[in-house]
Order: sequence, then C-alpha cells, then structure tokens
Amino acid sequence: MISVTEWQKIGAGVTGFGIFFILFGTLLYFDSVLLAFGNLLFLTGLSLIIGLKKTFWFFFQRHKLKGTSFFLGGVVIVLLRWPLLGMFLEIYGFFSLFKGFFPVAFSFLGNVYNIPFLSELFRRLQGTSSMV
Repeated sequence: MISVTEWQKIGAGVTGFGIFFILFGTLLYFDSVLLAFGNLLFLTGLSLIIGLKKTFWFFFQRHKLKGTSFFLGGVVIVLLRWPLLGMFLEIYGFFSLFKGFFPVAFSFLGNVYNIPFLSELFRRLQGTSSMV
C-alpha cells in the first residue's frame, strides 16, 4: 500500500490551486499575474509531491531537455509579462515533456469500458440520448 505523507497532501493541494489559477488566468484573457502565480504554485506543488531531487531529475534528463527548456522558458516569459507567448511555449514544452505518458493515459481511457461500474454507467447513458 502506498503511504502518502503530509507534504504530498499539501503538494496536491498546491498543485490543484496552481492549475486553477492557470485556467482562471487563461479565462481572463491571459492575465499575466494569475498565470505567473499558477505556474509558481504548480511547480512548487509538483516538487512537494515527488520531491526536489526527483523533480530535478525529471526535468533535466538528457532526452527531455528540449521540453524542459520550452516549458521553463515559457514560465520565465510569463513572469516577464508576455503571457500569450509564454503559454504557447509552456504548452509545447508540456507536450514534449509528457509525450511518453500520453499513450498510457489513452490506453487507460480506452480500457475504462472494462471497469464494471463505469461500463454499466456508460451503457445507461448511451440508451437515454434524445434528439430533441
């Protein structure tokens, strides 16, 4: 069984707030202050969840340096109050960093129909669609 420490719980909350501020800053026409605050909270929460050493090793692996440079460069550009350009750089860096994770996530989503409770729920939702 996986034990979750108090720091990891705090990190999950901080990461959640970071994602909230990033989404909220995007909805408010790329407000640079909210985006910068969200970026800082997200990175702080990530390092609290997996630890500083693992965070450093994740971002600075040889094959991930391109994605890291775009992602962290985007964070710096947002902090310098160029939010639109910074967010585009961050998005490219994010997809470059996590491109190995996407097939696993899509595979899980493809197998979600095999989970008993969810498959029954999906069957019921498919039967109740109306064309009104």
